[in-house]
Amino acid sequence: MATPEQIWADADLPTRRLAGLALNPAVPENVLLRLLSDAPLAARMVLCRDRALPDAVVDAVIQHPDTRTRSFFARNPHVDPAQRVRLVDDPEWFVRAHLADGPRVAAPARPRPLPDEAVVHMISTYDNELLGGPFYQQISAGLRRSMPTHPVADVRHWGVGEWRSLAPDTRAALLADPDAGVREAAQRHVRYEDPAWVESALPGRPCHGRTDLLLHHPLTRAVVEGVLARPVGEGDRAMIAVNPTLPPDTVVLLAADPDPEVRARIAERADLGPAERRTLMTDADPDVRLAVSLHPALSEEERARIDYQVPMDHFFVHYPAPETPRDPGAVRRDALSRHPLLRRRAASDHLLPPDLVARLASDDDLGVRVLLAQNHPDAPASLLLRSFLEYTGPERSHLTTRPNFPIDGLAAFADHEDPEVRALAARAPETGPTAVARLTEDPDPAVRAAAARHPNLPQPRLAALLDDEELAHHAAANAALPPDTIRRLLRSGGRQAGPPE
Repeated sequence: MATPEQIWADADLPTRRLAGLALNPAVPENVLLRLLSDAPLAARMVLCRDRALPDAVVDAVIQHPDTRTRSFFARNPHVDPAQRVRLVDDPEWFVRAHLADGPRVAAPARPRPLPDEAVVHMISTYDNELLGGPFYQQISAGLRRSMPTHPVADVRHWGVGEWRSLAPDTRAALLADPDAGVREAAQRHVRYEDPAWVESALPGRPCHGRTDLLLHHPLTRAVVEGVLARPVGEGDRAMIAVNPTLPPDTVVLLAADPDPEVRARIAERADLGPAERRTLMTDADPDVRLAVSLHPALSEEERARIDYQVPMDHFFVHYPAPETPRDPGAVRRDALSRHPLLRRRAASDHLLPPDLVARLASDDDLGVRVLLAQNHPDAPASLLLRSFLEYTGPERSHLTTRPNFPIDGLAAFADHEDPEVRALAARAPETGPTAVARLTEDPDPAVRAAAARHPNLPQPRLAALLDDEELAHHAAANAALPPDTIRRLLRSGGRQAGPPE
């Protein structure tokens, strides 16, 4: 079966024009229904997967006889999940699998959660092989919290996975659950809390299982001494260095380890003693000094005495809001710190109060400013634009999706040397026809594509682009496309873009 990428690569020029019509915001509902009924698969794919749809079109998609067409709608990120979930009992497993897999969205976006009752139904009736990792992202936070005590046993089984965060009485109830599968899952988690069991189950070779046990689970003295005396892999000591059950004397020992990675891990521990902190504050390795400079037990004066270097090669990206907000007092301390990495931590907080937003928006550290822009819902427009202009790392484009990202004034960037900045002009309503037309010939394909959709594109250039193999579907999606051209394309199956000669 052809992949979506293959379907699009095989689409001819008439089909790509119809696919553009499918995305055109000016096209009326009856045209969309006609495309759904008669257009080739590639155009139906774009229609069903890549835009929001009127209710009448959704009704027609749900009843469409083609499995692939329905499956494209099952993964549409633009429609309300309550519309997608109408396919929950589709007769074809292929459609149900795509519904469970969910929409493909570019990071850092995540698909909107499906209705809780639909998720419960899917957990109760779908084969486990259909409910992989992406499905979990479609579960609401409220349902995840209620899973350990849910009346449906299959859902409680999923809830056992939150074991580390469960209250003692909830754990006890799961261990005594009337469902054998739930009890067995809970008992497995209890075993992982038993140091003797961890020792018996620890693989004797480097692997993911060994890494997980050494990092996160309680270790016996024998396991710790074995790692110190006979490490299986080069990273064993660094792994136990972050384990919360590490004995205090081993923390002291590893604070003087010859491996700087181990010392850096130890420097991050909350139980690191004052003598070890003082030693690591003057460590020969800059990564160790940086790690200990963030220790919560240090005062601002102590941090200032450390010779640390602030990394500028980090990725300044969006972070999902934690289900349990950080302590506001700790956030404020970080925001007021002289340490840029602590201010970066505060800048990532979605609940940062207005006075700290204003303060950090003018911070002299690029990371602080960009993290604030990436994460805070009230980041000011000037900060968002400045961050986009200054930051060129991953998730840069996410800044343009933030609520306050400006629209006015972007036409001034039409001649900018950075193609991502030039693309801003292609989305600005005030960009003039001459500039838009020039941008359709830009060296960068993303700029050309955005300009081909701009409503200020001169009609002669728009008509010419309908014959361009690369840009035809973008031109057909242009809201300024004349109604007679739309009718002609629809009538001819996308073959006749212009009036007869």
